Amino acid sequence: MKILNMWEKDSLEALETLLSRSHETKTSVEEAVREVVDQVRSRGDEAVAEYTSRFDGVQLAARDFQVPETDLEKALNSLSAPVRESLFLARDRIEAFHCEGKIRSWMSTSTPGEVLGQVVVPLDRVGIYVPGGKAAYPSSVLMNALPARVAGVTEIIMVTPPSRQGLNPLTLAAAQACGIKRVFQIGGAQAVAALAYGTGTVPAVDKIVGPGNLFVATAKKLVSGEVGIDMIAGPSEILVIADESANPECIAYDLLSQAEHDEQAKAILVTSSVSVAQAVNQELERQLRFLPRQDILTASLDDYGCIIITRDLLHAVQISNRFAPEHLLLAVQEPFTLLGSIRHAGSVFLGHFSPVAAGDYLAGPNHVLPTSGTARFSSPLGVYDFVKCFSITHFDRPHLQSLAEHIVRLARLEGLEAHARSVEVRLTSKP
Repeated sequence: MKILNMWEKDSLEALETLLSRSHETKTSVEEAVREVVDQVRSRGDEAVAEYTSRFDGVQLAARDFQVPETDLEKALNSLSAPVRESLFLARDRIEAFHCEGKIRSWMSTSTPGEVLGQVVVPLDRVGIYVPGGKAAYPSSVLMNALPARVAGVTEIIMVTPPSRQGLNPLTLAAAQACGIKRVFQIGGAQAVAALAYGTGTVPAVDKIVGPGNLFVATAKKLVSGEVGIDMIAGPSEILVIADESANPECIAYDLLSQAEHDEQAKAILVTSSVSVAQAVNQELERQLRFLPRQDILTASLDDYGCIIITRDLLHAVQISNRFAPEHLLLAVQEPFTLLGSIRHAGSVFLGHFSPVAAGDYLAGPNHVLPTSGTARFSSPLGVYDFVKCFSITHFDRPHLQSLAEHIVRLARLEGLEAHARSVEVRLTSKP
């Protein structure tokens, strides 16, 4: 993996290239996805079935889209006791964490004649997208469904791509553990469109959440505005800030744990220690020889991996804040001393015994995180993503009278006469 020394001019230029991320979607991809979305919108189940056959190689009639509830129950019951224990532990920890993030309604009556407030209501129906194919992602089910359940969403719909071998029982078991009743074996852009617009079989939802490939992400982008979405997720990212106390073997595995997701994943080490930088680089070379997914790992590290040597840890924090990584690991002796300087990150892991993998599965915080620098203005998926608010205002007549002069003045300053008269008429007419 390339090593950059921040006191060298060439390294500074390379750093700027690293920090710049492209958010562009290939025109050809967007055009292809737009056709899928338009066809599903106009033709419903028929189009979904056609695209499922074309892209997933599975022939399904519309009546077969929904997975029977009995299959969900069977999947959960089929798990071994140790697997059930791990699944339930993860569920309970994630749910408990998100319970702390509930948003409350409130009213203020501190001013006589006036009631102001905010009412928080959960969304009616949410769709969660869970990647499928050859892999199983029960953790994606938990992370997307549980904050919605905590928020009080009335109905959670799950979609996941079908396979010729059938759906993975772990994914179905996780859905059952989260109380999801309706699961549809459809995926890709056609599933996103089905959730956005509804078909004869798949109900329309208010918001779509969950990770997916480029086609899924592009479809979410295209339907955004028609429905809510969580975010447009990019490749996985990890940035590790390390000092001399860091264990190079651990750091190397942390970097590789995100690099193994896909070829465009970004794994970055920023350290003030030359010896740690060299040792981690050696560990990466050693570990690569023994890990599966070597092609993915090698491509990720060669194209997007980097070790940056800084003058001190504060400089490392500055670089991290500019990058705004999805995952930030503070592998330093005193991590809490740096925490106050962290401005932009999706999720922060503190100390030598807090691997990102813990957050991926059961620590409690959500693993659906902002990527591609969007941590500058975005937050992890949470309860707040599954509620909406409306404000309330109540004035009695004397209170309106006390403020009327100012309301009318401001309305007429803006040239909005009806606004002004809507106040005046209430005070000149009989109560």
